[in-house]
Amino acid sequence: MELKAWTVTIDSGDSEALSDFYAALLGWKKVRVNEEYIIVAGSEDRSVPWLTFQEVEGYTPPVWPLERGRQQTMAHLDFHVEDIPAFVEHALACGARLSPVQEAEEWRVMLDPAGHPFCVCPS
Repeated sequence: MELKAWTVTIDSGDSEALSDFYAALLGWKKVRVNEEYIIVAGSEDRSVPWLTFQEVEGYTPPVWPLERGRQQTMAHLDFHVEDIPAFVEHALACGARLSPVQEAEEWRVMLDPAGHPFCVCPS
């Protein structure tokens, strides 16, 4: 069996806005697949992963850090970069928020506009 492609699908209450955020954050292209799905991809090469955004009615953002009885984070993205402070500033300009709770000095935990945490890590 040969894997042809893979993607990470991210739920939100506004897939248009969230896909705009990640397209700007990563400098990738945004492609509407249909009414339900939008892809953000760095390449047309299907062997390279891309992000897919799905709009979910009644979406509840995850809470970070975790709180008992509230919507948990099911997954998060890690972005490995050369210049963490520069990428954090770029992410803030795109609409991200810095998490009030940081797990370590080596990386930064951020929240996208839909509340999903993502980490900016050393490369």
